[in-house]
Amino acid sequence: MPTEPHTPPPGWTPHALQAGGWRITTLFDARFRLDGGAMWGVVPKNLWARMTPPAEDNTIALAARPFLAEKDGVRVVVEGGMGDRWDDKFRKIYGLDRPAGTTLRATLAALDVGTNDIDHVFVSHCHFDHIGALVEERDGALAPLFPRARHHFPALEIEAMRTTAHPRRASYRADDIEPLVEAGLVDSYGGGATLFGDLTAHHVGGHSEGMVVLVFGEEGDANRAAFWGDLVPTTHHIQPPYIMAYDMDVSQSFRMRREWLARAAGEGLVGLSYHDPDRPFTRIEHDGKRYVAVDVPEVEPAG
Repeated sequence: MPTEPHTPPPGWTPHALQAGGWRITTLFDARFRLDGGAMWGVVPKNLWARMTPPAEDNTIALAARPFLAEKDGVRVVVEGGMGDRWDDKFRKIYGLDRPAGTTLRATLAALDVGTNDIDHVFVSHCHFDHIGALVEERDGALAPLFPRARHHFPALEIEAMRTTAHPRRASYRADDIEPLVEAGLVDSYGGGATLFGDLTAHHVGGHSEGMVVLVFGEEGDANRAAFWGDLVPTTHHIQPPYIMAYDMDVSQSFRMRREWLARAAGEGLVGLSYHDPDRPFTRIEHDGKRYVAVDVPEVEPAG
């Protein structure tokens, strides 16, 4: 159990930006902790500890922060939180903290958005910390949190969830998806797809076989945004070699991180950060030596 538990937000404040025709508003589902060494791979601790200070047990604070994207009356939830279907052992191991007012359901409600108001759910990949809240226990059974939403998952991620001998088997839980399949709510797609006219999925892999980056906005727009998933897990991980030990294919992660960090800097893409506990939006620039993260203008949140 973490020896220096983090403090959850005293209150939840949504933040929003405009990306193409989409207004994207922060939600929240949980804070948790993972081993700092695993989150930083081969990066020396004397470097990463300055950016993400560890507790005595070497864990660092992380977030599970979904987003609400809205355009022309369509409401989309991006990523699925941690959820509450965890035993006490797991909660202690991961320092899981889900204050009642800052869960995915609660933060949507704070924006006056109900679970029946969501039309689509898109995720970068299907690890439990990214889709766990999409299924909840009701009346002794598992049921979809968003009962009328289409849930769009990369096909490779669905396959990984159902592979019993998968090398990252501990990162997947079948009951995070089976209730959605049984309800007929799951749509799968291949390595890259146009999900709407200006919402596209780009296969990157590396961290997991099927992981994608989701891009909001059309090519050439001045204010596009990219939801990184775990390609860039926090706004501190913006140098190409800063690769997590959790990644399955380090070489692929390095190639994709080089490509997408360069694109972000060159095209002005705003990064949407799922795991950073403090900073949901950043624009990446290159100062001639390295990448730096800068703040971006915000707009009025949803609700």
